[in-house]
Amino acid sequence: MSFLTPDQIEFFKDNGYLSIDRLVDPDEIAWMREAYDRIFSRRAGRDVGDQFDLAGTDEEGEEPKLPQILSPSKYAPELLAGRFRERVLQAAGALLGAEATLGGDHAILKPALTGAETPWHQDEAYWDPDFDYVSFSAWIPLQDVNVENGCMWFIPGSHRMEVVPHHSIGHDPRVHGLEAEGIDDTAAVACPIPAGGATFHLSRTLHYTGPNRSSVPRRAYIIGAGLPSTPRTDGRTFPWNDLKQTAREERSRRSNS
Repeated sequence: MSFLTPDQIEFFKDNGYLSIDRLVDPDEIAWMREAYDRIFSRRAGRDVGDQFDLAGTDEEGEEPKLPQILSPSKYAPELLAGRFRERVLQAAGALLGAEATLGGDHAILKPALTGAETPWHQDEAYWDPDFDYVSFSAWIPLQDVNVENGCMWFIPGSHRMEVVPHHSIGHDPRVHGLEAEGIDDTAAVACPIPAGGATFHLSRTLHYTGPNRSSVPRRAYIIGAGLPSTPRTDGRTFPWNDLKQTAREERSRRSNS
């Protein structure tokens, strides 16, 4: 049985996102934060392209603007044993359907005072365009988040849109992060939540986080869930991904060669 109320489920279906104040217990948040800080301090996975600067050119010796780690549970396996995973799966069953399963995870860190914004984008813009998806991302802050330190913002109803054109941040193909084009954000809603709360958003829901202007790092742990993807036959393309020439991808290629 889901811990979400019928009103919350209906809100998610209508708006493409949902914000809740409690998903993870305080004791779990404490050890999750320790694991999170440990793998970021080690720059875990950098040699294979799993750690990189999402908003910068990711060159060696430069301070990252928005460090990210893909598959953090590979480097901190205790994350796979967290009780929060069962809660995310329960939410997925309620919001997406009984066949939903958990997917991959990633972690995004906004350093104190310098953490860059994450521009408006749709997650699906990063993915294989040959498939359709019914999936969400559960975004879990490991400290209280607000507008000052980079909470999530959403555009209600944007999940009903197709994937809009995107480009690399700053139109620089060396940058991994994407930015949606021509977005009207006048209806955007900010979602400040306490540590251990969560937001859930569908893969086409437009979302954004501002820069971290606070004196403490903003830590976000993200885990995906979804139904099986289905093939498309219309030849959809995402040319913005084909144009990328990132250091992250080069490190990944070298590690697999």
